[in-house]
Parts: sequence; structure tokens; C-alpha cells
Amino acid sequence: MTEAEHRMAEARALRDAALALVKADIAHLQTDLNAKGIGARVLERLAEGASDVLDEATDVAENHRGVLVTLVAAIVLWFARHPLMALFTGDEAGRDDDEAEAKLEGA
Repeated sequence: MTEAEHRMAEARALRDAALALVKADIAHLQTDLNAKGIGARVLERLAEGASDVLDEATDVAENHRGVLVTLVAAIVLWFARHPLMALFTGDEAGRDDDEAEAKLEGA
């Protein structure tokens, strides 16, 4: 056997071994996908991501309680702005603004 034939035989053996590895990988992937579909995998990743976000939000909220309390107070004051304005002014001045906005939106 000449040197060229010997190198050709080695190259062919390497090619056949690589092909066998690729076929084994494809078979493994098919078995894996048959066990658990793509949709289930996506849902699992979304659930894990949502859980991570919730954990991070909980940590941030625990570390910044003052900011969180201030934010909640601001939201409560915003929704209670009309009754509070009526207490201080003695009339329902705040309601006139909302009626004017409603008329503008309807036009």
C-alpha cells in the first residue's frame, strides 16, 4: 500500500467515525424531542424566567422598602385625588376636569 492510499484509508476512517458521531447525536436529539416537545420546553423556560424575575423583584423590594412604600403611597394618593381635593376646596372641582377630559376624548 502506498503512502497516498494509506492516508486515504485514514481519512476515510476518520470520516466514517465522524459520520457515526453525527448520526448518534441526531438519534439522541430525536429521542430527547420525543420525550419532551418544543412547546413544553418553551413553557418551562418561560416559567423559569418568570420565577427568576420574581425572585429578583422580591430581593429588590426587600432592600428598598422605603422606595416601595413611597410608590404605593403615591398610587393611593393618585386614585384618591378627587375626594382629597373636595376636602380641601369644599366643592367637587376635581370632577370638572375629568368631565372635560371625557368630552374631549369623545369628540
